[in-house]
This record gives sequence, structure tokens and C-alpha cells, in this order.
Amino acid sequence: MNLRQMIRGIAGVAKRPATIVRPADDLGSRWDTFLEKHLPTPLGKEVAEADVHVREGRFQRSLSLMAGASSVLAGLEVSYEHYKGSYGQKVMWTPVVLSGAMTGAGVWGFFNKWAAKTVLRWVSVLTLIDSLVGFLFHVRGIARKPGGWRLPVANIVMGPPIFAPLLFGVSAYLGLIASFLRPEEAPEYIDITPGRLRGIRRFFFGRRVRWTQDIREGRFQKHLAVATILSAFFSGFEALYSHYKNNFRYKAQWSPVIIAPLLMLAAALSIRSPRAARTVLPIMSLAAIVDGGVGFFYHARGVSRRPGGSKTLLYNVLYGPPLFAPLLFAACGVLGLLACLMRRERR
Repeated sequence: MNLRQMIRGIAGVAKRPATIVRPADDLGSRWDTFLEKHLPTPLGKEVAEADVHVREGRFQRSLSLMAGASSVLAGLEVSYEHYKGSYGQKVMWTPVVLSGAMTGAGVWGFFNKWAAKTVLRWVSVLTLIDSLVGFLFHVRGIARKPGGWRLPVANIVMGPPIFAPLLFGVSAYLGLIASFLRPEEAPEYIDITPGRLRGIRRFFFGRRVRWTQDIREGRFQKHLAVATILSAFFSGFEALYSHYKNNFRYKAQWSPVIIAPLLMLAAALSIRSPRAARTVLPIMSLAAIVDGGVGFFYHARGVSRRPGGSKTLLYNVLYGPPLFAPLLFAACGVLGLLACLMRRERR
């Protein structure tokens, strides 16, 4: 194709009205048809339209708000955990401040596209860096306990929660992804094939499509599957030693320990198999979300049953079961659910 033919092709496309294109690898179109047929007419169309928005990367405002809301939970969790340590080091204040900044940036990004692309992006980057720094400090804290890493089980259980800072970074990860997406009101795809777009880009710029473009088009399913594996591992490990402290007094305390590796396995299968991403992954993701909600109920009940109950609520929240930890485990399921709704990367 020479330059003249390319220009004529682009001009011809521009004259035609914009239409939605269903790519050949878009397995979600069958799901949309199923929803429209089996749900009540208004609800079915709304759910199918929302699914299309997600798969095409047009949910920036929704994910920005989700990142802000998850940052509230993570910020409250880290606030009272560091309060137990009397904020002995000034660096312990950084996640508290950044969680507030993430919440503000997420809400601002919901209302303003510029804020979602700039403020939310850089606040998310700073929060991710702070999460890594916090992880190093927690590893050092375990090493400084009597016996250090020669007594790994005792010191991991009784020391600072080793993977908690990385779980704190989940909200920042969502915010960073949201900053590259398109808002819900963005126009739909026009009648240009992905191959032609890549050809035009290579002809004029001489390079491949960037990964940010894949994110803007909702093509990051495998990327999200990897994030699901990591977050499920971190959260499952936290649940393991947290419940180990209580000697697994209730059988329900085994559920996150069992569901976490199953969710990791489902996400790993989804990296290689699109079918697994549409079948196994959503089942395990929903199981993690439900289990997180049930765990939150149990933890809230545990706080209310401590001596003093609601009369000493702040004290019981500080020294009772971690109130919002189950909801952070549910966030792993949300990541998996988002992954199953995405489209596959081009490469």
C-alpha cells in the first residue's frame, strides 16, 4: 500500500459514520448476547453496555472512584496498625498521607479527565514507590527481631506484617491503570481494523503500538491476571499468619487460605487460556469477593464482642481482629473479575 492509497482509505473511512467494531478475538460479544436475552430488557441492555465499556477500556471515571474507595480502606488499616507502633518512625506517616491523597485524586479523577490523567497518575506512582519502601522497612523490622530470619515463622507472625505494604499498593495500581483508560463518554471504535491502525502508525512513526494504547483499548487481560496472582498471594499469606495467631479457632478462618491459591491458579490458567479467563477465573474471583464480605462480617462481630463492645470501639478496633483486612482480600477478587472482562493483548 503506497501513501496515496493510504490517504484515500483514511479519507473514505472518515466520511462513513462511526460504528462499533467487534474484533474477532472479542469473546465478550457472546456474553453480551446472553445478558440481553436472559435479563429483563432494561437491565440486560444496561449490563451489556457496561460490559462493552469495560472491555473497550472506557471506564476511567469508575475505576478512579474505585481506586479512591479502596485507598480509604487501606489507609484506615495502615493507620491503626502504625498507631500500635506509636508512629515510632516518621516514615510511618507516609502511607497515611498518601492514602488521603489517593482518595482525593480518585474522586477528582471521577469528575475531571485531566485530573485522572495527571494528578491520579503521579499520586499512584508515589504510592507504589511508598509501598515498596514500606515492604523493605517491614523486612528489616523482621530481621531486627530476636533471632532475625533464623526464626522466620515466629518473627513473621509476631513482627510487622510483611506483605501489608504491598497490599496497600493495590489501590495505587488501580489508580495508575485508570489514568491510562478512556472515560465512559469517550467515542466508540470507528470502522478501522487494528491491523490498519498499526500499519499507519508504523508507516509514519516506525514503531510498534505502545502498551499504553493496549490499556486504552481494554487489552490487558494477561496483565491483570498477573496482578491478581500477586495480590492473592500477598493477601492469602497475610490471612494465613493472622489466623495462625488465633490457632484457626473457627473453621471459616481456613477459607481465605484455601481460596487464595485457587484464585492464583485460575489467574495463571487465564494467562495462557482465554477460555479459563471466561470460566474459571470469574468463579474464583466471585468466591474471593463473597469470602471477603463474610470475613468482614466476622471481623466486625469479633470487634463488637470484645470487652466493652461499642463503648470502647476505638480500642477494640485497634487491638481486635483487623477490621478491613477481609475487604482487601475481596479486592483481589475484584482484580480477577476485571481481568475476565478485559480483552487479550495483541502480542
